[in-house]
Amino acid sequence: MHKTVSNKGIIVSLLVISGWIVSTVLLMQWHVKFSNPLLYLFILLQVHLYTGLFITAHDAMHGTVSSKKAVNNSIGYLTTFLYAAFWYPQLYTKHHKHHSHVHTDEDPDYHHGSFWAWYIRFIRNYLSIWQVVFMAALFNILKIWIPQANLILFWVVPSLLSTLQLFYFGTYQPHKGEHDNPYHSRSQKKNHVFAFLACYFFGYHTEHHASPGTPWWMLWKTR
Repeated sequence: MHKTVSNKGIIVSLLVISGWIVSTVLLMQWHVKFSNPLLYLFILLQVHLYTGLFITAHDAMHGTVSSKKAVNNSIGYLTTFLYAAFWYPQLYTKHHKHHSHVHTDEDPDYHHGSFWAWYIRFIRNYLSIWQVVFMAALFNILKIWIPQANLILFWVVPSLLSTLQLFYFGTYQPHKGEHDNPYHSRSQKKNHVFAFLACYFFGYHTEHHASPGTPWWMLWKTR
């Protein structure tokens, strides 16, 4: 299907990035109190915004953030770094390999196994030792100025939980088992509100594989 590129993607991506930055900065200063129910709401908000960072990077991988390649790739580099210091070119290569070899032994996102075995393989396939070292060093530097509880609850925990969210709704559910279409994927059947909250419409996964040039914020129209 013909790729549709709109510079509206820049505005959408900047909204997601600025939302994550503002939320993170404010929450690093928030007084943590485990009896306050807002704490758990804020953690969920951070999880959602972290997922948004990665989905924005994913759009950049498909060239749908901007019609200008330099701008598009810059957003990709920025969002993957903010997410967890991922190296954008590596993610780009592996993600396009997923699209080219979906549901085969050549697919870096696919695994014949249980949920947790698949998830662990998925994480190990993308995570590098240098990335872990960098994030650990950054954590120890930041805790000089920021309370450790805030760093753990609003920086570390949300990023880890968002990997589960991305994996479950964007890889495991769509690609597990057998399928009757050339994209070896399925789409969730629930409404658009659930689809957005679950994974920025990437539960509509057959539609994404059929039209990878459709940005996340337009996927609901292809449902």
